[in-house]
Amino acid sequence: MSLTRHLSWSLVATAALAAPVPALAGGFYLQEQSPIEIGRALSGGAAAGDDPSTIYFNPAAMTQLQGVQLSAGASALMASAHQTNRGSYRSVPGSTVRVPVTGGDGGNPFESVIPVPSFYASAQVTDKLWLGLGVNAPFGLKLEYDDDFFGRYDSLYTDLKTYNIQPSAAYKLTDNLSIGGGVDVQYVKATLTNALPQVSPLVPTDGFTSLKGDDWSVGWNAGLFYTSGDTNFGVHYRSGISHKLQGTQIISGLAAPLTAANGEFAATAPLDLPDIVTVSMMHRLTPQLRAMITGKWYNWSKFKGIAVTSATGTTNKELDYKDSYSVSVGGEYDVSPALTLRAGTMFDRTPTNPQYLTTRVPDGDRVWLTGGATWNMSEMMALNLSYAHTFVEKANIIRPDSYFPAPATVTATTLAQTSGNADQVAASLTVRF
Repeated sequence: MSLTRHLSWSLVATAALAAPVPALAGGFYLQEQSPIEIGRALSGGAAAGDDPSTIYFNPAAMTQLQGVQLSAGASALMASAHQTNRGSYRSVPGSTVRVPVTGGDGGNPFESVIPVPSFYASAQVTDKLWLGLGVNAPFGLKLEYDDDFFGRYDSLYTDLKTYNIQPSAAYKLTDNLSIGGGVDVQYVKATLTNALPQVSPLVPTDGFTSLKGDDWSVGWNAGLFYTSGDTNFGVHYRSGISHKLQGTQIISGLAAPLTAANGEFAATAPLDLPDIVTVSMMHRLTPQLRAMITGKWYNWSKFKGIAVTSATGTTNKELDYKDSYSVSVGGEYDVSPALTLRAGTMFDRTPTNPQYLTTRVPDGDRVWLTGGATWNMSEMMALNLSYAHTFVEKANIIRPDSYFPAPATVTATTLAQTSGNADQVAASLTVRF
């Protein structure tokens, strides 16, 4: 096989691998699955059982909802991130020379407003049986950097969407204890792009690669709910879901000796989403005042790397994610039968490994501060409003990505400091029959 053809086939694997790997960081799990929960920083979790959104957090707590209840809402995320170049560079094959990678800071990669919709419905079938349905988007991310971004060999564009359909059921074993569970039917779609360095740094334009794929897969979840009257306890397990995205990769703009690598190729890539365990408690301090606490554990350590399969075979790249956790506390006060105020805070640990941080998901440990209110407009209808601010810890990115096999290997090392924060406004309407 000629050197040019060998390089071309190998490029398909290495470039495809470089595209999807950085997208898979802790930052694309969306906590924002319930506007009412956002107002108390997710502290109600598996124990609150006061809104149909409990179908997602713990379907066993549906037994606290009388009759038929519907809840439809959305969160509007307004995120910002800033990347500072700390000396990014690329190598030159056959030389020890380091060539600086220059360019702009990429701008704010997030859209001005990112919507996260949700819908839940619960129905009391008998005095012991409840059925429910949840539709939401538990994972997602969309970023787009300017074309001249200094980190363009790491990432340019990321669009990851998931849609989750969860039919559920709950059964009251006793007046105090309930069980519940559901099936998660999930669709994922991803588009990922980045620039490719030329073998020679004297070529004035970059190559380009994009990877598109989608998949349907199924998971499950189950929970327990116990109430003593003034105190509720809840525990919930959500299985990880393994996707195998199938789609196409397009490579363009590569100059000699890699022009034969330009083209469109079939490609597949796995996406393993984590198991999540939730433990919650709610205690009524007075008839009007409630305190809540929730802890969550995310099994990200199952995600050690990613494999991209193309015409050349399978290429693996290590990520070494760590298990992560979040802890939230919150409270609610009934000002009157018509008005409830709430607030909360949460610490959310990132699962990313500092060795593999990336501009595709500029992630760090997060702290939430939130507030919200419910206005009971009538016995049948309630409006929930919430606001949250998220502080994201600054992080340093040191990310080398190698392209092309020897003797044409080029390593582009992105050195950056990332910082950012996010605001969100959420609203939902709950209707009871």
